[in-house]
Amino acid sequence: MPIAVDIDVMLARRKMSVGELSDRVGITPANLAVLKNGRAKAVRFATLAALCEALRCQPGDLLRWEAEDMSRT
Repeated sequence: MPIAVDIDVMLARRKMSVGELSDRVGITPANLAVLKNGRAKAVRFATLAALCEALRCQPGDLLRWEAEDMSRT
């Protein structure tokens, strides 16, 4: 998928655990893991805003676009 999720990077920078972040954001650790591991098909703006508030960051700190490898097609 061309959208990469860097929640783990921000967690490390903030020295915060997945459990602590899930408590602050109000989502389950399992759903946070789905987001963190890039398996989510979508993310609500409200969830993204809550993540940014809890991690004190911008959406671009959590999400980035990567070009797909065209040689695999």
